[in-house]
Amino acid sequence: MRGAPCGATWDAARKLVGIAVEDAARAIGLEVQYFCSANPAGWDPIHGKSPVHFAGRVHSKAMQDALERLDRY
Repeated sequence: MRGAPCGATWDAARKLVGIAVEDAARAIGLEVQYFCSANPAGWDPIHGKSPVHFAGRVHSKAMQDALERLDRY
């Protein structure tokens, strides 16, 4: 429903087809980092991470949350 403005979400999601559910949260985080167009040299002084790392964590957490919601139903 939502994704990164750069399109990395959609590219990464296509790579998840056929991946085991238990590997999905880790895989989406890694794949988004490969496709992310943010400058990896732009380190955030507050979080100590680059935008690429931040994007990976955000996507991984979103996938975890989505999978947990599915388990409730």
